[in-house]
Amino acid sequence: MATTILPKQQQLLDNLVSKALLTKDQAAEIVADIALTRRPLEQAITEKSGLDQETFVKARAEFLGLPYVDLRLSKIEDEVLNVVSVDVAENYKVICFEHGEDKIRVGLTDPDNLGAQEAIDFLAKGQGVKVEYCLISTESFSAASKQYRRITKEISSALEVKAKEEESEKTQLKKVVESNLKFDDAVKNAPIAKIISVIIQHAAEVNASDIHIEPLPKETRVRYRIDGILHNFLVLPKDIAASLVSRVKVLANLKLDETRIPQDGRIRLNVNGKDIDFRISILPLMGEEKVVMRLLDPTKGLIKLENLGFAGRTYDVIMANTKKTGGMILVTGPTGSGKSTTLYAVLNMVNREAVNIVTLEDPVEYFIKGINQSQVRPEIDYTFATGLRSILRQDPDVIMVGEIRDKETASLSVQSSLTGHLVLSTLHTRNALGAVPRLLDMDIEPFLLTSVLDIVIAQRLARRICPDCKQEQKITGKFMDEMVERIKQIPEKSVKKVYPEFDAKNIKLYKGVGCARCGNTGYISRVCIAEALEINDVVKDAILNKHGMMKVEEIIASQDFMTIEQDGLIKAMQGITTLEEVFRVMQN
Repeated sequence: MATTILPKQQQLLDNLVSKALLTKDQAAEIVADIALTRRPLEQAITEKSGLDQETFVKARAEFLGLPYVDLRLSKIEDEVLNVVSVDVAENYKVICFEHGEDKIRVGLTDPDNLGAQEAIDFLAKGQGVKVEYCLISTESFSAASKQYRRITKEISSALEVKAKEEESEKTQLKKVVESNLKFDDAVKNAPIAKIISVIIQHAAEVNASDIHIEPLPKETRVRYRIDGILHNFLVLPKDIAASLVSRVKVLANLKLDETRIPQDGRIRLNVNGKDIDFRISILPLMGEEKVVMRLLDPTKGLIKLENLGFAGRTYDVIMANTKKTGGMILVTGPTGSGKSTTLYAVLNMVNREAVNIVTLEDPVEYFIKGINQSQVRPEIDYTFATGLRSILRQDPDVIMVGEIRDKETASLSVQSSLTGHLVLSTLHTRNALGAVPRLLDMDIEPFLLTSVLDIVIAQRLARRICPDCKQEQKITGKFMDEMVERIKQIPEKSVKKVYPEFDAKNIKLYKGVGCARCGNTGYISRVCIAEALEINDVVKDAILNKHGMMKVEEIIASQDFMTIEQDGLIKAMQGITTLEEVFRVMQN
């Protein structure tokens, strides 16, 4: 039997609609989602509407008559923070952020959780103080709760124990290998296990995409890749490198005694209440081994195209082609350019009850309800090519092939498109124009390619300017003259469609000066800059007669085409990213 949302939740949704923060259609979609999934209201609203979390929480606080507080950049003193123990804070998602003579201020993430308020009231009564409750976002809670942990202290403590109990550690590790008990309590408290746990937990908190554990001549270095850039996190003693690698191998069920060849594995861990997959790669070096751990959060897959950064004509072309029932859509770009995320966004758009979607992936990065996702396993000869043959017997409407790597996969993908399936896939080329000759080099017949290929999307990921420290950037002289010349090459109607306020005589650029929220980098998160090549008659003629070789000028003459760099320039003028970022990513 279908369930309905609570009356208070409905009243809040009505209030958001009255404030024009939601449309009536969005509110109805959110009601249906909550009734079906029973997930929290805040999560449903932010995912289904794209409404900023802080804006929602602020509106909710006003609706409930509670003060709203943003703690994302706040430094809370230890004595104030510890008024509420870390266990109580984590359990009820509350935080004490202010302590007066007779009153404490406590941030709540869930105002409907009466148990949380009862627990805080009990603590306050015992200390003889009153409580003022405020509403905070889950992001605020996450930022504030990190201050309970002093990472360097935890690491130092673990290293001290390690030095004193090295023999005990070896014994415990041996027991783990023999009994295969990965999460035994004794092991969790072991020094090396604690170091790995802290490294993983902090990586998840700072939204790192990769963890690198590297042996150097005199030390062990730990680096995180955040928004595409590697940052140093820790420098540890040289002599623990092998123990760290062994701990990761144990977690990933890899061979401890094999140090001569690369090994790959996978771990699923619960970090801060979320299940996160870690793709493990271990590479032998000169007598040592290096570990790289790729973090895959299955909950981050469902991002809308417009939220990724697609806009204007590029967005319109993609949307138009996703409505087709056959053909091929390709996404190209170098490793780490967000191709898979774009494909997932497209899949989510075509995901309906009447459509059978089957994917072949390596690995399955995000899980989408209603889609049949399959992981290839080359070690047992379950490859993209062999899997694609099986998929065609699954009565699919839409097929997603993680990557076209060889001639056989390319040929089967084209054949699948010819038989009335919509095929989505990725290809490694520098730009959209390069995809056509690449496929022709894979022995795809030109007349077949012109029959199935609809659109090629090429993209890069540029870092977004931090909104909390964004300032106008003064640029003069030759650099500005060169910038103006490049902008003049973009059709003004294309610029105006994306950036209506554009004024060629008053170009402004921006940068982030660095603050606590962005770790003094000036950037936070990333945005997609892209181009979309439609396979129109002009392109088809080039495929048939010129092996797909074309110049950008010919493309622009035949369609309203805008290059990746030009899209990046527009986003720089809009204050979304910087010129430096656009030029940096275009070097890939």
